[in-house]
Amino acid sequence: MTGRHFVDHRDDGVVECGNEAVEVCVVCAPSPGHPDRNEDAAGVWHFADDSVVCAVADGMGGTPAGQLAARLAIEHLDASLRAMTREPSRRSPILDAFENANEAILERAPGSGTTLVVAEVVGSAVRVYNVGDSGALMVGQRGRVKLETTHHSPVGYGVAAGLIDSEKALHHEDRHFLSNHVGSREMHIEIGSPRQQAPRDTLLVASDGLFDNVGPARVVELVRRGRLAECTRRLAAESFDRMGRAAERGAGGKPDDLTVVLARRRSAGRRRAAR
Repeated sequence: MTGRHFVDHRDDGVVECGNEAVEVCVVCAPSPGHPDRNEDAAGVWHFADDSVVCAVADGMGGTPAGQLAARLAIEHLDASLRAMTREPSRRSPILDAFENANEAILERAPGSGTTLVVAEVVGSAVRVYNVGDSGALMVGQRGRVKLETTHHSPVGYGVAAGLIDSEKALHHEDRHFLSNHVGSREMHIEIGSPRQQAPRDTLLVASDGLFDNVGPARVVELVRRGRLAECTRRLAAESFDRMGRAAERGAGGKPDDLTVVLARRRSAGRRRAAR
C-alpha cells in the first residue's frame, strides 16, 4: 500500500486524494446545526499497482457511540488492507474487515452500529461491498447508470423491487429504518460483481446524507460530467440546500452528516499530466 487518507472534516471542503491512475475527491461534513459532531467517516487507499479502495461508513444516529462504530469500521479496513499480501484482488482483506469491525462493535459498543460501503478499483474493474444504506453508483458521461447498490432498508428493497418510486422514496416515512448494519449478529455483506469503468465514468460512494436528500436522477446529472472536484462541490451544495429546506411542505430530505467520494480513472494523457 503506497498511501492512505482518512477524512474526518468539519466543513464542506473538497479533499483530492487520488493517484496517477485514479482521480478521487472527497467531502465529509457534519450535519447543519451540529458542527462539532460527525458520525460519518471515510477512507481512501491507493497501491503500487495503481489500484484504489474507497470506503464510507455512517454511524447510526440515535444509537450509543455511532461515531465510534463508524471509526472502527474504517480503522479495521485500514488494518486489513495494510496486512494483505501482494494478491491483485483485495476481496479477502475487505471481507475480513467487515467481519472484524462487526465483532469489534459488538464487543466495544454493543447496541451501536454503522453502515459500510467499500469500492475496489483494480484497472478498469470496479467491485462494491456493502452493508446498510450508504451506497455506490457508477454513471457514464451520457448519464447511463452502470452500477447501483441496493440500500439495505425496507424502502431501499421496495425501490429495488419496483414497488416504490425512487423519487417518492425521499418522502417515505420509513426511509430511515435499516435492515442490515455492521454491529449486528445478523449482518450480511452484499458483494457486487465486477463492473467495467471507462475513463470518463464517474464512481460515487456516499452516505445517506446524499441519498436521502437528492434524488437519483439529479445525482446522475450532477456527477456525469465536469471537473471531479466541481462535481463534488455541486453534490454537497445541493444536499445542504435540500437539508435546509427539509421543513418545507413536500420538500423531502432531512438534515444529516454528508460524505461523498467521487472517483474516475484517468486517461493515458491525464496520467502523464498528473505525474
